Amino acid sequence: MKINYFYAVASLARLALALNYQQPLRGNVIHENHENVKSPSVDLDRIIDESPLLSFHREIVQIPSISEHERSVGNLLLDFIRSHNLTVEKQIVTSGSDTEQERFNVYAYTGENRFPDVLLTSHIDTVPPFIPYSLHPPASGNTENLTFNRSDLIIAGRGTVDAKASVAAILFAALETLDVNPDASIGLLFDVGEEKSGVGMKHFSNSDLNLAPPTFHTVIFGEPTELKLVAGHKGTLGFKIIAEGKAAHSGYPWLGKSAISSLLPVLYHLDTLQDVPPEKGGLLRSKKFGQSTLNIGVVRAGLAANVVPTYAEATISVRLAAGSPDDTRDIVRKAVEDVTGGDGSVYLDFGDTENGAPPQHLDFDVDGFDVITVNYGTDIPSLKISTQEGPKVKRYLYGPGSIHVAHGGDEAITVGELEEAVRGYKRLISAALGAH
Repeated sequence: MKINYFYAVASLARLALALNYQQPLRGNVIHENHENVKSPSVDLDRIIDESPLLSFHREIVQIPSISEHERSVGNLLLDFIRSHNLTVEKQIVTSGSDTEQERFNVYAYTGENRFPDVLLTSHIDTVPPFIPYSLHPPASGNTENLTFNRSDLIIAGRGTVDAKASVAAILFAALETLDVNPDASIGLLFDVGEEKSGVGMKHFSNSDLNLAPPTFHTVIFGEPTELKLVAGHKGTLGFKIIAEGKAAHSGYPWLGKSAISSLLPVLYHLDTLQDVPPEKGGLLRSKKFGQSTLNIGVVRAGLAANVVPTYAEATISVRLAAGSPDDTRDIVRKAVEDVTGGDGSVYLDFGDTENGAPPQHLDFDVDGFDVITVNYGTDIPSLKISTQEGPKVKRYLYGPGSIHVAHGGDEAITVGELEEAVRGYKRLISAALGAH
């Protein structure tokens, strides 16, 4: 996927929003058989209208579903899946109240086969902010006589990639598989909250739908992987680092103690750990994933410029290339102690000690796919699989679109990628069913 054309998409989308309307986008389209259409111009919406897959993808993208607000898109999924004669369960994750919206996973299967052999899953929540759905021809210097292949039509907006592209492609791959093989033992899980704590998958994992040992022998996870199988992804660890001081007038700073001044040298040191060799106290590395990386994502401190700050904190995320979360906690503790001398001026808050996950090593033994590793986290570690010495459950990670645009203002995907993803998921399903 080439990043340049996404910048063009973002510019077009921002221009349309600034004008408060979307201009009808038209162009000469070459279909997959490379024949020009008869009309001198084609309403790009028609390409979407003529495809059940693309129309469904448009429907779910047009519904905002930022984490904690997934109910509307969940209800659409319930209705759509029921209309295709699958059994659907609404798995309540958080019951609605005056202060929070009802949240639920969508779980589906054929007939009474509640515990299928193969489970396909992706998430229905997105990161903020909501960006409206829009269509764009590929970037071209020739705007007067634009000709392009139908598969290169660009679909932009929040969730078009992460992960509603996977949701749509998984669902249609399952439906097409069942059309040919109605007895295929496959189930679908579309969960909430992956972008914020993984609450949906954790709820499923702890429910009666996740038996020990499980009935499923294969789980296929949908995330943007550029249509490649993922051999593994880095682990995660999040924590806060906090400094406490003493307030005073800024004209007499010696009468107080600045929490910011205490925190800054520690943050500076932590920010270097990814480049420090592990034998010298740095973050762990591996041949498969390279370096662990550390990001200082949020800093909060102080009340006013003329007040010595009494409190400062930073929120930090580490992507683990090796070892366990506990290993990295020990490295971070030692790094803080090295700077502060253990004087207690700065301390760590790791929260729930169950938070975090080690690197995930995944299956990639299906022919016909390129193979990569990725740095981002997924729902995979939140699904606890207890095989009880039984056969190993295979886990695959695959999906359309690029993670490089997934959380940005230029989030977009092409028609061709969406349609190829359906074929890819069908190949994974077929391989999983055939192997057993």
